[in-house]
Amino acid sequence: MLSKSQISFIKSLHQKKYRKEHGLFLVEGIKSIKEFIQSSYQIHSIFYNSEQANLLPKLPANINLFEVNNAELGKISTLQTPQGFLAVIHTRENKELSLQQLKNRFTLVLDGVQDPGNMGTIIRTADWFGFKNIVCSEDCVEVFNPKTVQATMGSLARVEIYIENLSNFLDRSQIPVFGALLNGESIYQIDWGNEGLVILGNEGKGISPEIIKKINKPVTIPRFGEAESLNVAVSAAIFCSELVRVKN
Repeated sequence: MLSKSQISFIKSLHQKKYRKEHGLFLVEGIKSIKEFIQSSYQIHSIFYNSEQANLLPKLPANINLFEVNNAELGKISTLQTPQGFLAVIHTRENKELSLQQLKNRFTLVLDGVQDPGNMGTIIRTADWFGFKNIVCSEDCVEVFNPKTVQATMGSLARVEIYIENLSNFLDRSQIPVFGALLNGESIYQIDWGNEGLVILGNEGKGISPEIIKKINKPVTIPRFGEAESLNVAVSAAIFCSELVRVKN
């Protein structure tokens, strides 16, 4: 049985302030948790419903295990319908992406993406297409937000996220900077070369004016219908697909 202090502590991790303070975040669902167990992330503890205990994989001895009932799980879960498993996982310190890691590959760069679902979907999409690194501006939604983590479906365990001052990062990148803009060369006709940074902007405002100045290769996804705009996660999927096609 969970104590009141345990419940209070886990519920505090629903909030960014306490995730940052304790260096911990939540992952729910056995499939996603398994991805993190197999990754370089450090697992703090796992709470599981006894009725689904048979789904637990073999775990390292240093992981704290707590058997809980449905009512207790409901109190600590971020979901309306808990999935039977909740893990508390250590966050990782932000690292600097080296210039060498940018060479001979394409890297997604997100400028001010705010919606947790979009962020999670972009991370999952990047993982599908084999992109190992994503650079995020300092004002992007936190990747350890529970809704973001849930939307990645475990892909956050494999994709490295780097938080950067984009202006400074682009100045030192030394490779072509592509940007998803309405007025640019067609994504299907542009010469991509063999490396570059691909910038996608905020859901409502697009790429910020300061960052637009850093773009030397504007790119657009041609419109054939009447829709006013594309969702940023959908745009990311189209860019990833095309980049993988031309690279291979």
